[in-house]
Amino acid sequence: MQKTQFKGVFMLLLTAFIWGSSFVAQGIGMEEAEAFTFNGIRTLLGAVILLPVIAFSEIKRNKKAPVPKEEKKAENKKILKSGAILGVALCVAGNLQQFAFNWTSPGKIAFITAFYMLFVPVLGLFLKKKVALSTWLCIAAGCVGLYFLCICGKGLSGINFGDFLAFLCSIAFAVHILAVERLAGDVDSVKVSCVQFFVSGTITCILMFIFDNPSIAILKTAAVPLMYSGFLSCGVAYTLQIIGQKYTESTVASLLMCTESVFGVVCSAIILKEKMTVWETVGCVIMFIAIIVSQINFKTVFLHKKTVRE
Repeated sequence: MQKTQFKGVFMLLLTAFIWGSSFVAQGIGMEEAEAFTFNGIRTLLGAVILLPVIAFSEIKRNKKAPVPKEEKKAENKKILKSGAILGVALCVAGNLQQFAFNWTSPGKIAFITAFYMLFVPVLGLFLKKKVALSTWLCIAAGCVGLYFLCICGKGLSGINFGDFLAFLCSIAFAVHILAVERLAGDVDSVKVSCVQFFVSGTITCILMFIFDNPSIAILKTAAVPLMYSGFLSCGVAYTLQIIGQKYTESTVASLLMCTESVFGVVCSAIILKEKMTVWETVGCVIMFIAIIVSQINFKTVFLHKKTVRE
């Protein structure tokens, strides 16, 4: 059991690292390619890398027990429907995030994007989900952290358009997470992910040909960040997330994955030599603490301690 749990923790930390470091790749890629071009291609690459995984799992599945034709048809229909809806949501979130790189740094985008961990319970209210008092306190603390990160010491001029886009992106990702919970709970996660990547990538590539000026030369120049962000961030990291969560309790998994914001800032500092002010550092610390605390179920912890004492 101990070995299995460590395996899950390792996979989710690796997932968070890939996602965090991908902010750097996206920032570098934006120096060569326009937003729709970079995001469209990288998302399609994410779909492509999942195809062999799906093919292998299907062969393995059919060897064990072939699925009846009607059952498989109904299953595929649900996967396509769920993947299409999620793909639209991912398209909005991903493109908002990618455009943010035109105005703000990868480190700040990493932390502001992590706000989805706080918006999920807020938006859940519309789905009649209860929100604990501790979560509201975390949201308030997160707003304070955002103030230090974007405004303190700079005035309102500290908030740039990129910060605003990253903020909208975090809301869009929260919508996407809630949609995944509702639509993808009883279907093959890898297949749904592949479909959503194809849908998101296709829509974005259409926008690319309308608004951008793509060329083979640009894609060659941005090839390394494209492949890293596409294959690793979209394809590999998502697959690691699915496998890792099989061996890790959901609350712990959320805590591990939200460290992508920390890895994002650290990788930006090391690779891009970004220097954060004292106020920005304070803001990041407050936001990270708020994100961590928001994922702790105090009621469960209290009941567990009470049970142990008894």
